[in-house]
Amino acid sequence: MSAEPIHADPEDPEEILRSLPARERPEFLRQYREAVSAARDDLASYTALKRLLHRWSLAVIATNQPGYYQAVADAKNDVGPVTPFQEALDAELARRR
Repeated sequence: MSAEPIHADPEDPEEILRSLPARERPEFLRQYREAVSAARDDLASYTALKRLLHRWSLAVIATNQPGYYQAVADAKNDVGPVTPFQEALDAELARRR
């Protein structure tokens, strides 16, 4: 048997639930159950379920960053530095070149 590390699938619902901060879990479960129910009744909704899991896997990354909730609160209260959209877009496009 190999001693290779096991890498969890970041889009696995159990991994998402385990990795989310406790305050995010009820909303994830609500949305997940709704999407599973829709996919069960209509196979075309399976794609929407996959997109939901992908979005929540990204939420896991964001919400586990130090200062995330403070940054959200600051943005809601217009506190802190502001970068105009065009400036941010130009900087990102330059970074990608």
